[in-house]
Amino acid sequence: MSALSFTVQRRQDPASDERRAEILANPGFGVHFTDHMVTATWTKDGGWADGRVSAYGPIQLMPSAAVLHYAQEIFEGMKAYRHADGSVWTFRPEANAARMQRSARRLALPELGEEDFVASLKALVEVDQAWVPEADGSEASLYLRPFMYASEAFLGVRPANVVTYSVIASPAGPYFSGGLKPVTLWISQHYARAGVGGTGSAKCGGNYASSLAGQLEGIENGCDQAVFLDSASQEYIEELGGMNLFFVTKDGQLVTPELTGSILEGITRSSILELAKDEGLEPVERRIPIQEWKDGVASGDILEIFACGTAAVVTPVGELRWEGGTAPAVGGAEGGEVTRSIRSRLLDIQYGRAEDSRGWLTRLA
Repeated sequence: MSALSFTVQRRQDPASDERRAEILANPGFGVHFTDHMVTATWTKDGGWADGRVSAYGPIQLMPSAAVLHYAQEIFEGMKAYRHADGSVWTFRPEANAARMQRSARRLALPELGEEDFVASLKALVEVDQAWVPEADGSEASLYLRPFMYASEAFLGVRPANVVTYSVIASPAGPYFSGGLKPVTLWISQHYARAGVGGTGSAKCGGNYASSLAGQLEGIENGCDQAVFLDSASQEYIEELGGMNLFFVTKDGQLVTPELTGSILEGITRSSILELAKDEGLEPVERRIPIQEWKDGVASGDILEIFACGTAAVVTPVGELRWEGGTAPAVGGAEGGEVTRSIRSRLLDIQYGRAEDSRGWLTRLA
């Protein structure tokens, strides 16, 4: 049952049509934001209330706000897609809502119901739908960022009694402006993204902060991103700082690291596991030793490797590097046939170019 309604207070100084067109012509990613945002407040005694759409702008917080000291916050990431008929849709929002609820439980935050979560997206997109890029085949979209944080002003290690939920939106251009390009990965052997019993399966900022040192180490070694291993043995592949990994094997399997509690369950990941059968592949979730990657590339048992996530959808993986060694790229300069096909299948569903036989799309405007 929906508990929230969202009042709308339109800003008096929205971006001009000319300025919005200028931004949409080259939006980048996460740089520009739409005219409005959604907010709602939860209190321990009153639950969720005060849903509103208002002008995008600074958030007022006390210096003692709990989120600034104890990192009690979570977020989600998804996109709104313009279809050829002008309508606007999003992809599997109920899965994002469910993941945000799981994250909330882990971070001792209040859960937001699925209906309220989807309603918040619709409320913002309806007001700011002019910011959704046109369906021109360029893979441009409107990135949606729901987030929740402990806004109560206090110092003390306990769950906050006042929490703020918000949604902001940012037009996003195609992730690969010049065609698909494999990313080079660095094995992080000195840093772990998350540990057993920690927050690895929650989508919270701390996981991303803990991945940055490994990311910087990778960049210093000429790589695009870092791949993290399990914290206990440093033997098994987990994920990148913000993407899940897949391996295509010569015996027809599509293999990805199983969810151990320290890996984020990506919406794109779970979708690809379902689409694997359409590709004639057997989806497999299991623990994968990093040595299997090195050996499989050398022997030809691994034909393609790709990463996946909301921003890039599917990204081919090229060379793997580590202290003292490298493993060559497989799959070609723009990724292998399976990588490209799965990417196309996902994008065609998201942009309404293929039948949504699984009911994954929800109309926002």
